[in-house]
Amino acid sequence: MHLFYTPDISEGLYQLSESESKHCVRVLRLGLNDKIYLIDGIGGFYSALIVDDNPRACIVKVIDKKENYGKHNYYFHIAIAPTKNIDRFEWFLEKATEIGIDEITPIITDFSERKVIKPERLNKIITSAVKQSITAYHPVLNPLTKFTDFIKEQNNFDKYIAHCYDLPRKVLKDSINKGARQIVLIGPEGDFSKNEVKNSIEHGYEAVSLGNTRLRTETAGIIACHTVSLMS
Repeated sequence: MHLFYTPDISEGLYQLSESESKHCVRVLRLGLNDKIYLIDGIGGFYSALIVDDNPRACIVKVIDKKENYGKHNYYFHIAIAPTKNIDRFEWFLEKATEIGIDEITPIITDFSERKVIKPERLNKIITSAVKQSITAYHPVLNPLTKFTDFIKEQNNFDKYIAHCYDLPRKVLKDSINKGARQIVLIGPEGDFSKNEVKNSIEHGYEAVSLGNTRLRTETAGIIACHTVSLMS
């Protein structure tokens, strides 16, 4: 299946971007009347035929559209501190997208070791993972946000903070409400500070555990994604 991400797509005739045109015609060697598939990132899954195989401005004709393609029955938002090694964070974005996630907010915490990211590159990784998993939904990558600002703004969500302190916590899988809108906070390599845990609980977050072992940040993020996916 040849799948292209086209967030600005309209029904009828549509021109692929220059980069997607090149990939379609020169790399995949597709031509007139070949069938391709397009996704808009918000649930639209389109079938189309190539009507002009210009490698710089390939034009396709949409012949079918499906709504809510690959939609799951929950909404999951994860706020996570980017790892010092950016490759690990990129791996998290790729795998979280494949498992199923709706929104990602990179956060700066007291113990953060990375305070700069490149959103354009990270979005490309997410887009590639969307194509790999054949879903019509593209997760939203929010700007890098301070932890203190983030916890003040989230409403109408079931909210959880995962940490490793010897404090009262439930296991995440036992706290998930099926079909709910959910947020999980994941800290940096040095965990959240105790003050951040305290502040988050004061803002309505429930402290949770992701298991009996100490996990890397990116592993904790994947465990959270998988748990929400399985329990929802």
